[in-house]
Amino acid sequence: MRVVLDTNIFISALLIQTSQPAKLIALWRDGKFVLLTAAEQLDELSRVTRYPKIRERLKPALAGRLVNEIRDLSVMVGKLPPVDASPDPYDNYLLSIACGGSADYLVTGDKDGLLALKKYNRTGIIGVSDFIALTAGR
Repeated sequence: MRVVLDTNIFISALLIQTSQPAKLIALWRDGKFVLLTAAEQLDELSRVTRYPKIRERLKPALAGRLVNEIRDLSVMVGKLPPVDASPDPYDNYLLSIACGGSADYLVTGDKDGLLALKKYNRTGIIGVSDFIALTAGR
């Protein structure tokens, strides 16, 4: 199963290690799904973890390790197709990763944006709890 995780999932997992997003990261580390990403997402993750609000609660080394782990253990999608389908234009790159990487799912906590789409091309768009339940059934 090929999956794109919204950047907010990674941030939540880093901030609260007992959260549902942290459980999702553990499932990935256990090989329950293949993570798809792209340079654009790694750049965003690096940028967001430097925000003062986030830095107060998060050790930079922890964020850096996660970025390196994602880079090393994920399938990097190189050429991203243009996409203009998200209610939030800043999230179009996630749909682009999903499309370019033939993702089965895009997992997000973005209730008003990506989740409202429910599906993009062949990629299902679901929340963290729903994806954990789906993965547990495998």
